[in-house]
Amino acid sequence: MKKVMFAVVSMAAICALFTGGRRTDPSNTVEAVKAPDAPEVAKTVDVTVYGLKGPSGIGMVKLFEDGIDAPGYNVTFQTLAQADLMAAQLISGEAKVGILPPNVPAKIASTGKNLQIAAVVGTGMLSLLTSDPQVTKIEDLRGKHIAVSGQGAVPEFVFRKILAAHGLSPDTDVTLDFSLAYPEIAQSLIAGRIQTALLPEPFATMARNGRSGQEPLREAADVQAEWVKAGGEAHYPMTALVVDGAFAANNPVFMQALLAAYQKSLDWVRANPAEAGTLAEKHELGLRAPIVAASIPRSNFGYASAPEARPSIEALFRVFLEYAPSSIGGKLPGANFYYGQ
Repeated sequence: MKKVMFAVVSMAAICALFTGGRRTDPSNTVEAVKAPDAPEVAKTVDVTVYGLKGPSGIGMVKLFEDGIDAPGYNVTFQTLAQADLMAAQLISGEAKVGILPPNVPAKIASTGKNLQIAAVVGTGMLSLLTSDPQVTKIEDLRGKHIAVSGQGAVPEFVFRKILAAHGLSPDTDVTLDFSLAYPEIAQSLIAGRIQTALLPEPFATMARNGRSGQEPLREAADVQAEWVKAGGEAHYPMTALVVDGAFAANNPVFMQALLAAYQKSLDWVRANPAEAGTLAEKHELGLRAPIVAASIPRSNFGYASAPEARPSIEALFRVFLEYAPSSIGGKLPGANFYYGQ
């Protein structure tokens, strides 16, 4: 009997430890069951997609307008005035996504910074315009003065390669003048202060349209076709979507949404030039809507994933290596420079 009583007392003491000394009501046993943990609230990742004012931003206007459908991400947009500001943001890590001429991320990546090209979003849009009646082909440029904006960038080296392919030395047979910015070159062509210039869109269209009442500007040669003749791929890249490599690897869902939205924006811009011009003004790219609309058919906006674009990028980079190796870091980037490779 004593053993039985001891067992009962022991059980009562153990129960008291788990009930705080209270009597346990069998009808209310839920008190003894731990409530399930509340589900964790998914964190929202803040991402800023950086664009550039001017022609490089035109292909992004539908992105600016509609945003990116990426659940779990709060996406905002910001446009910067110059490519060097964009480069600085990417180098510092402040920016994870932006657009740049393709040689710039190559040079940054050569220093050890994990930058990748995710896609090419703009290809050859250069025009060689002239009012000089003596210039009808590339060989006629011998001894001429040619305004070129973009020293050390794609326009200069594409043009150098084309001149060399026609037996002209860019340093002795012609004079390349880099003193004017794109808008100033366009205005100088309109006013007749210069006769020949290499210009990208939409500034080439600005110059053409501004010559009303004067002898129209002509294309001395098809720059894109001449590039192919000189050994380049069909489309030389001028604008690339650039991403921080670590960010891209850790956010594949966002990257998929970004690339799909960018491609959709480019398709929409090509199909809706007038509306795209309106959005370019609305989002303050520094360009007038009519000029943007008129230039889009000549602007070669297009999308190619990094692996698809790699041959054309490397064809361009080989020209940089020929004329200014340091501008891409002295060698061709490896496969890890191309997102998705």
